[in-house]
Amino acid sequence: MKTQEESFSGLRINGILMLIINFLLLFAIVFFFIKLVSGTSLSPLLTALSGIGLGLMFILNNIFWAGFMQIEPNEARVMVFFGKYEGTVKENGFFWVNPFYAKQKLTLRARNLDADPIKVNDKNGNPIMIGMVLVWRLFDTYKASFHVDNASMVASAANATAVAKLNEKMMAYQNFVKIQCDAALRYIAGMFAYDINEADSPNELTLRSSGDEINKILEEQINERLAIAGIEVIEARINYLAYAPEIAAVMLRRQQADAIIAAREKIVEGAVGMVKLALNKLAEGQAIEFDDEKKAAMVSNLMVVLCSDESATPIVNAGTLHQ
Repeated sequence: MKTQEESFSGLRINGILMLIINFLLLFAIVFFFIKLVSGTSLSPLLTALSGIGLGLMFILNNIFWAGFMQIEPNEARVMVFFGKYEGTVKENGFFWVNPFYAKQKLTLRARNLDADPIKVNDKNGNPIMIGMVLVWRLFDTYKASFHVDNASMVASAANATAVAKLNEKMMAYQNFVKIQCDAALRYIAGMFAYDINEADSPNELTLRSSGDEINKILEEQINERLAIAGIEVIEARINYLAYAPEIAAVMLRRQQADAIIAAREKIVEGAVGMVKLALNKLAEGQAIEFDDEKKAAMVSNLMVVLCSDESATPIVNAGTLHQ
């Protein structure tokens, strides 16, 4: 995907080295402060100037402490200098940068979203319940930082820790993803029927029988909606699909009727073949000759026996063939 993210090219120093320098500067400040307090040979003017210099060094030392940052794997820092975007740092390690940079922390790790089933209408207007599971992550830190409004969330976390701020920020993205996923899921459900009807083409895509194709279309739809926020979808799939409770019983009876009809068609097809085979075998052996009336009676009896739901009870004819 096309990104607006840039790599940070500003001053970046090894954090351990700068930490040593900062401690040495702090020790130097303390040492000269002790010397200044205990010494009496300086004039009042030099004493005042030395005090001011030590004060400025102390303030500078405190400012330097704000320049440290630690970046773990699959994390990033968006660098902003007085409102201007200066790039993103994704390299892992401990660094020191200009303390006046605003360092916005973002995580690039994959996240799951298990969307609760929602009630929608399919292509035929039938109310259905459909849910999905989504795996997503940030891929463009610029869009994620400046294209999604999360100002209210940041304000509510003004007194929280850095970890809490990050968690609340990611929850803002999670909420954005959830809303867009619901919209995409409603759109997809309205494009396809729940199952194939008699009037539909056998090759038509349906929500129940075309899972892989539907999931691919769903993933494309969600990616289009989330691209504005710098979010990419790793995987999207429907994990819950059922008729709404108000029509579930009716649709179940309909499915049962379709299954019974299909089973009956199979039984009748097999019974016709068996009757035909029986007549052919009897004709080949010429053991008995049947006229049309006898054949019709035999076919009727065999069809009743073969197609009956229960086992037939035979009646032995003790008389002649015609009685």
